[in-house]
Amino acid sequence: MGQPRPVTPVGILTETLLRVRDRLDAGETDVRAELDRAYALAAGLDPYVARCTSPESPALAQLAARTAAHDWSVRPDGGVFLEQEMLSGHVEGQALQLLVHATRARQVLEIGMFTGYSALAMAEALPADGRVVACELDAEVAAFAQECFDASPDGSKIEVRVGPALATLASLAGTPFDLIFLDADKAGYVDYLAAILDTGLLAPHGVLCVDNTLLQGEPYASPEPTVNGRAVAAFNQALADDPRVAQVLLPVRDGLTLVRLLP
Repeated sequence: MGQPRPVTPVGILTETLLRVRDRLDAGETDVRAELDRAYALAAGLDPYVARCTSPESPALAQLAARTAAHDWSVRPDGGVFLEQEMLSGHVEGQALQLLVHATRARQVLEIGMFTGYSALAMAEALPADGRVVACELDAEVAAFAQECFDASPDGSKIEVRVGPALATLASLAGTPFDLIFLDADKAGYVDYLAAILDTGLLAPHGVLCVDNTLLQGEPYASPEPTVNGRAVAAFNQALADDPRVAQVLLPVRDGLTLVRLLP
C-alpha cells in the first residue's frame, strides 16, 4: 500500500510545493503552472470559507468597521501594542455562535475581549437571560467595546470586567461557565488554563475554546519562534499532556482549539 493521496487544500498545497521544489532541484525552471496552482489554493481558501459562512449581523459588521477605522498605533496612555488584526472576525464569530447554540450555553466567559467582536457574537446567540462575562486588561479598549455594546440590542447581556484576567478568574472561582473563550496574552495561556481547570470555572458539560493555537505557524514551522510562539507551543503541549481534558485543534483562522473535561 502506498501513501494516501492528499485530499485537503493544505495537503494538496503541500504536495504541489514539494513538486516545485523537486523540479527546481532538478534544474527545471518552468514551474509557473505549479506555482499558480499553489497560489490559488492558498489565496482562495479564507475568502471561500467566509463566503460559505453565514453573514455577520449589522451590529457586528459595524463593530468590525469601527475597529478597522481606529488608529491603534496611537496610545496616549502608553498602553500595550494593539492592532485591528486582533479582532476575532466573521468566520470565528460565527463558529462561536454555533458553539453557543450547540452547548445551549447560558453562562459564557471570555478572557481577552479587545473591541468586543467575539463577546457580542456570543451574546447574540445567547437566550435573553444569558450573560457573557468579558475580561479585558485595557480600560481604553474596554470603553471602546462598551460603546459598541450599547448600540446593540444584545449588548446588555455582556458584563465587562476591567483588570488583570487572573484576578478576575480568582474572583469567579467556583462559578461554572458553559462556554469559555480564551484569547488573551499568549504568555499567560498556561496560567489561564490552570485557573480554569483548577477552580471549577468550566462546567462539566462545558467547552473551552482557545484562539491562536497555530499562531501563524510558529509552534511547528518556525526555526526561531517568537516569545508568543514559544508560549503557544508550551500551552499546546501542556493541554495535550493534561489527563483531565480531551481537545481538538481546528485550523480555523489562526487555530481554534476546543477542549472538554473528561469524566
